[in-house]
Amino acid sequence: MKKEKEFFNCFVAVNDTKKIVGYVTYFFCYYTWIGKSLYMDDLYIKESFRGQGIGTKLIKEVIDFAKKENCHRLRWQVSSWNKPAISLYKSLGADIDGTEQNCDLLL
Repeated sequence: MKKEKEFFNCFVAVNDTKKIVGYVTYFFCYYTWIGKSLYMDDLYIKESFRGQGIGTKLIKEVIDFAKKENCHRLRWQVSSWNKPAISLYKSLGADIDGTEQNCDLLL
């Protein structure tokens, strides 16, 4: 990550002792029919800190940043088994369409 840091940005959550307990990574992207957008790649909270609203605060930081940067969409993925995350995202107003599938080509 250090070697490729110019390709992504992040916000981190720290506890009282200044240890990182969660993070969210994101980067700018462009969709033909939408325009300038932000892609949230990873939202992670250490297990012992989950359920405290940290994930909500981090994703709201990303949403605010996307709005400030005049993005037209914030996009991310969630696994169908991750029910707590799906509930969080729906509570924020996210549309989880369930129709797109990942296509990966390792280079």
